Amino acid sequence: MRNYKNVLVGILCLVLVLIAGCSTTQKSTEKQEDKEKNVNMIFSFKAADLDPHTGFIPIRAGITETLLKLDEKSNIEGWLAEKWETADNQKWVFDIRDDVKFQDGKKLDAESVKQSLERCLKANESLEGSLKIKSMEADGQTLTINTTEPYPALPSELVNPYTSIVNMEAANKDGEEAFKNNPVGTGAFKVKEFKANQFVEVEKNENYWAGEPKLDSAMIKFNEDANVRALALQSKEADVVYNLPAESLDAIKKDNKLNVKSIPGLRAHFVLYNSQSENVKDLKVRQALDLLLDRESVAKDIMLGHGLEANGPFNSTLPFGLDEEVSELNVEKAKSLLTQAGYKENAEGLMEKGGKPLTLELVTYKARPELPLIAQLLQSDASKAGIKINIKTVENADTHLAENKDWDLATYSNNTSPRGDGSYFFNTAFTETGALNVGKINIPELNTLIQELNRTTDLDERTKLTQEAAKVINKEVAHSYAVYPNIIIGMNKRIVNWEPTAEEYYILTHNMDVK
Repeated sequence: MRNYKNVLVGILCLVLVLIAGCSTTQKSTEKQEDKEKNVNMIFSFKAADLDPHTGFIPIRAGITETLLKLDEKSNIEGWLAEKWETADNQKWVFDIRDDVKFQDGKKLDAESVKQSLERCLKANESLEGSLKIKSMEADGQTLTINTTEPYPALPSELVNPYTSIVNMEAANKDGEEAFKNNPVGTGAFKVKEFKANQFVEVEKNENYWAGEPKLDSAMIKFNEDANVRALALQSKEADVVYNLPAESLDAIKKDNKLNVKSIPGLRAHFVLYNSQSENVKDLKVRQALDLLLDRESVAKDIMLGHGLEANGPFNSTLPFGLDEEVSELNVEKAKSLLTQAGYKENAEGLMEKGGKPLTLELVTYKARPELPLIAQLLQSDASKAGIKINIKTVENADTHLAENKDWDLATYSNNTSPRGDGSYFFNTAFTETGALNVGKINIPELNTLIQELNRTTDLDERTKLTQEAAKVINKEVAHSYAVYPNIIIGMNKRIVNWEPTAEEYYILTHNMDVK
């Protein structure tokens, strides 16, 4: 009996030891998990590669940085360059920070900045026109840039994510393909794994010059389906989701673990016209289409109040925005303009010329969920004026619009004032070499104003020129601006020390943390 009791006591002690051991192991595991700080994010655009000179993902993911950046009030401040000066707006001297290393340990100096800028000029044709760099000289931590003409806009152009600074020695050593998938920057996070058009996983750069990042890693997925993005946030699969559809917000707000940020941005949703198309070359046709764009319905019914009706390229609340009335839907006036353009209404109620009905192809894309809805609204109202619009949804709008000439118009979206004035948008969307000028717009009066703006330093004069140029764009209906949308971001409340910003450049930062 005593032996039996001893056996029971022995078994009981063993069980207690095992339980204690499991508890210790569990606590140890929990402690380890607590140390690992990770976030999951979803962006609305795919990335075929991580080339920082042709895409925005590297800077948004905290991999790369530029010489200058924007602060929370859209003022230009130093980043990799501590300060800069010029006496004539043509010779610019930049002092490169002396305490920065690339993610592979190489010291950042003026020569490495020069090599990176030379590469971005070769990789991205649009930068030649927007930077106007004639020559560069590097001396230690001093970089001198000479422009082709007096160019006061150079600092704002160096905010451009396409001018991200990368270690070209590593790129040349590893090869072009490796560079495009794993650029070596100076940012708070470095690439751990990248799958084209699917995700990029980053891990912290422990030697980041501005301080060790709070997060250990981040998984950033790419998904153009707005509903999928919303569901991922609701299921807690994602911690931060960009460009939520407005109709999903009520359900998200009911969850006390989630938060929604709706921020007035610097973007415009608009209709882009193809000047190469015979169907929309006539100004009166474009004026008619402009009158068929129901801006009030876009703001109220599509954006559900998360946006402001547009009266030009720049948000009317900005200092250089226009103080003009918003165009209202007017079907009868639109039909009158089409009649003036030589169109007649046929027996089926369609406007035709030479026996050919006015039929247009409108291109749209899903990454911004409002754009297909704007396309459908315009299609519906245009039919009331006798215009037939066929909607074509594409995966990559930029590539499709650039490589094809048989489209007539497109619903599009641009950050029109990301750097504190309108020069960036004018130079990229309306000049001959502009990367965003897929419609091949060429308006002599506008070109002259843009050239003058590029040479002007006085802030009041720049504001005046920006407004004059915007009025020309409206007069010629180069674009039809629909709405200034808010940036709608969903986030789990476990995210701390982070707020989304209007410029949409700096998303994953070294300060972002989790509870």
